[in-house]
Amino acid sequence: MPILIYILLFCLLASAGAILLIASFLLLPPRAREAVTGVLVRYAIGALLGATFLDVLPAALTAAPADGVFAATLGGVVAFFVLEEAVVWHRCHRGGCGEARAAGPLILIGDALHNFVDGVVIAAAFLVAIPAGVTTALAIILHEIFHEAGDLGVLLASGYSPRRAVLFNLLSGLPTFAGALLAYGALRALAPLLPYVLAVAAGGFLYIALAQLLPRLPRHPAPHQAWRHIGWLLLGMGTVALLEWLLA
Repeated sequence: MPILIYILLFCLLASAGAILLIASFLLLPPRAREAVTGVLVRYAIGALLGATFLDVLPAALTAAPADGVFAATLGGVVAFFVLEEAVVWHRCHRGGCGEARAAGPLILIGDALHNFVDGVVIAAAFLVAIPAGVTTALAIILHEIFHEAGDLGVLLASGYSPRRAVLFNLLSGLPTFAGALLAYGALRALAPLLPYVLAVAAGGFLYIALAQLLPRLPRHPAPHQAWRHIGWLLLGMGTVALLEWLLA
């Protein structure tokens, strides 16, 4: 299968697939929705860490010096921190964080830019190797599930109907394809940049897993709950390891 088909397929899963999955959660009772979300958070942390250390960073290190790769990874952590701070500031300035109605359009604009970057990362990973592309796309899809869930919540709080919120979120996912196509054309001509793009993405995955998702978990669970947390986290890592082995 041509690399471009892989790229477009996984861009579709990362944009529309994640949004439609979250939209289906709206049909669940609140308690069931909360339980499913808790499991997905634990699984996503493991998958993001597994993708970072088992696939994305090793792929980058085979094509570029370690000092440059790790510097780019650190840059990715800092860039995602700055991006999050910027989003929080935009949500909360001029009237405080309670101004939900003003946040709706801003969320859609920010989501479109974010999805554009996701498309670039997916294309860069597939241009390095198919296994790197699949596991990187998996990590992005898992991140998008929680990202889109937050966006849908803001849009609903802003007065959008559930149907309009899902529709606008789907439209904001279209830049994923634009980013992927642009990267497919440009990065093929700039092959030396590919490992550094992957390293920046790895930094982003680390930030998402450890700074955004991990704090959502209970800090002092009962022993049986702790084992469940660890089990789902290890299953996320194991999924990445299995994909890496199957696609090698």
